[in-house]
Amino acid sequence: MKNNVTVVGAGLAGSEAAYQLLKRGFSVTLVEMKPKKFSPAHRSVSFAELVCSNSLRSDRIENAVGLLKEELRRMDSLILACADETRVPAGGALAVDRDGFSESVTKRLMSFDNLTVVHEEATDFPESPCIIASGPLTSDALSETIERKLGVSLHFYDAAAPIVTKESLNFDRVYAASRYGRGEDYLNCPMTREEYFAFYHALINAETAPLHSFETPRVFEGCMPVEVMAKRGELTLAYGPLKPVGLETEGKRPFAVVQLRRDNAEDTLYNIVGFQTNLKFGEQKRVFGMIPGLENAEFVRYGVMHRNTFLNSPMLLQPDFSLRSDPLFFFAGQMTGVEGYVESAASGFCAGVNLARKLSGKDPIDFTAKTAIGALGHYVSEYAGKDFQPMNVTFGIMDAYPERIRNKQERYHKIAERSLQYLSTLDL
Repeated sequence: MKNNVTVVGAGLAGSEAAYQLLKRGFSVTLVEMKPKKFSPAHRSVSFAELVCSNSLRSDRIENAVGLLKEELRRMDSLILACADETRVPAGGALAVDRDGFSESVTKRLMSFDNLTVVHEEATDFPESPCIIASGPLTSDALSETIERKLGVSLHFYDAAAPIVTKESLNFDRVYAASRYGRGEDYLNCPMTREEYFAFYHALINAETAPLHSFETPRVFEGCMPVEVMAKRGELTLAYGPLKPVGLETEGKRPFAVVQLRRDNAEDTLYNIVGFQTNLKFGEQKRVFGMIPGLENAEFVRYGVMHRNTFLNSPMLLQPDFSLRSDPLFFFAGQMTGVEGYVESAASGFCAGVNLARKLSGKDPIDFTAKTAIGALGHYVSEYAGKDFQPMNVTFGIMDAYPERIRNKQERYHKIAERSLQYLSTLDL
């Protein structure tokens, strides 16, 4: 069996997969097109760049993504170790200093003597054993290869929120608080009813940037552009990302609240939570400047929207993320149909561990749908519907708990305990 593995793509999935192989003694050739070539959404030369939010979402195991993170922590995930090392305050969520996080991942991988990094664009499939983790923003050349060799791929549109400087905020209006008194990790911009509706009407009438097929885009619900969400109804934002519940100030509840989350360890940059957008840059400055506290905000990064490509994985992949037609050829990351940073890292973990096992003459591990990581693999490989869509991890794709427990949080806690107990029995 070959002792060298090719991993294409140094995003979260590719970095995690490479680490799992490297620590098990395999030589890895990591093919990454940056810095010679960048996708429309990438900027950093470091590995594991966070393109959208800097949040890895909830850290509580009663939440499915919180459970997934705890699973990865206990199994020695590179991505979770670096995230914990570079975390910034975010209430009950795990958020990171995005540059520090990517630099940490890069440094840890580059410390391995058995790693070779090739900075070039992959345009064709490498020989197996390999893992393709080129991401939802896979280059045109490699996308054409995937479509030619595996069949038509699918797509949706994703978006990122803008980032502003803290020093440019108007703290006569902005106040620090997390929901329900859980600290002061977020900055909040309260809106009166009049301010909300003035902002709402400006938002739905603002000019968007041109996109191919943008007239009827297929957008991912978890990262829906704020202007698209707003067009669903006048109060959609007020009951969604701008809900004021738990954010009372001076004993009063605002009509709506825009939250800002710290984006770096130095506490100088904040991203506008839930404000993924495809507005033109000038329109972002004008319309978002109507938010109380952001009148003179300095934008260090405007929001952008981009096309994400993913595979028709139920036709192609096994639960361990290997091709049905070649057990030593794996895909990993959001291109498989998992959605989110942690989910992407989890697929890379599963691919790296199981490729290493196969090359060592061992059977792959089926993490099973009793675990969050296993449920993702079974979802992308076994979805039986006609309209396969990317999926964040949820308890809904995990095996139900055998005993009936009415209280949802208690039930989720029991599912989490079962998962962690099962993982403790595995020989990784």
